[in-house]
Amino acid sequence: MARITQISDSVAAPEAATLFTAIKGKLGMVPNLYRVAANQPAVLGGLLGLNEALAGGSFDARTREAIALAVAGANSCDYCASAHAAISAGLNVAPGDVDAHLAGRSDDPRIAAILRLALAMVQARGLVTDADLTTARDAGLSDSDIVETVANVVANIFTNYLNHVAETDIDFPARKARAA
Repeated sequence: MARITQISDSVAAPEAATLFTAIKGKLGMVPNLYRVAANQPAVLGGLLGLNEALAGGSFDARTREAIALAVAGANSCDYCASAHAAISAGLNVAPGDVDAHLAGRSDDPRIAAILRLALAMVQARGLVTDADLTTARDAGLSDSDIVETVANVVANIFTNYLNHVAETDIDFPARKARAA
């Protein structure tokens, strides 16, 4: 049971109700993460705005989802692991690749480099080393890629932490962020 109210349509503030309508138009439903964020409509709007801005970056949806899975795995966020595994499946990402991404791995060299950097950020709380950046650059990541990786990691840390605090009810096919 969630520890923070998951705002229903019937009690949503007008600002949140408007955002819920937009979310339903895109997803067909309002995930419980967004219902928790709707306790403060400005937070929900900010979360949606950041995700929309990141969708306009150079990383495609599969890369953004790989980062989301790796961060969920590193932070043991079952809600985000469940949500992003479902989203990845909708993007035709193979189940084995979803599992690898949750562990911070990929057979694709570019995605692998992004995930290594993402995990270094999570593990060091952003205080990555010169060696981490050298490794990323040696793997072909540009400064633009590094900045975009930071932004995607931060967006996912926010949702991981919100789900941890709220104990958000999982409304996707449930899966564990880490193997038991």
